[in-house]
Amino acid sequence: MKAAELRNLSGDELTAKLKELKNELFNLRFQHAINQLDNPHKIQEVKHDIARVMTILNEKNA
Repeated sequence: MKAAELRNLSGDELTAKLKELKNELFNLRFQHAINQLDNPHKIQEVKHDIARVMTILNEKNA
């Protein structure tokens, strides 16, 4: 997800997106632990998306 797309979302939508991404990260880590994850790079992509959302949220709150 691009940062420009995230900047168009409201604070509540960003919070919901953050929660969704954290759930996805949990599921990916679980799949990785039981060796069912096809693309391990997906974990890193989700972490970057979480960081983007958190950065945008901090910008809006400052």
